Amino acid sequence: MKYFHWIVGVGLCVSSLMASASNHTQSHLSIEEPYARATAGGQSVGAAYFRIVNQGQTEDKLLSVTADISASVELHTMMIEGDVAKMREVREIIVPPGQSVDLKPGGLHVMFLGLKAPLKEGNRFPATLTFEKAGEIKVDFQVRPVRAHMHHRH
Repeated sequence: MKYFHWIVGVGLCVSSLMASASNHTQSHLSIEEPYARATAGGQSVGAAYFRIVNQGQTEDKLLSVTADISASVELHTMMIEGDVAKMREVREIIVPPGQSVDLKPGGLHVMFLGLKAPLKEGNRFPATLTFEKAGEIKVDFQVRPVRAHMHHRH
């Protein structure tokens, strides 16, 4: 019986460690593969990307992102008008129930405006994503090379 309690105790410890290491899930939402692109020395803006997965039964909305690395943060989309790529701020990003939304280069993304320092490859930084229903989700972004892309699962 002591052996059984030890195994259960070890299992619970491992489970809680795994849960705390994955601080990108809250309620019905999970945030996958959060990363930002490295920036050059004098660059004052940076971009970040991730996937939002909604396992819930109702839609949720990403309303804002905050981070100490920049003066402000905006949600953006990129559209092609004629031959010109244009970025536009969006008020929210809707995540339908049972679906995922990818924030990726050439589409929806997060813009960090007024960077306080360059985003250097290999570094990490925290940010807080605020959702209408799930509330705040704290996320650590990894800084990847400019050519980095999200790894899509099929």
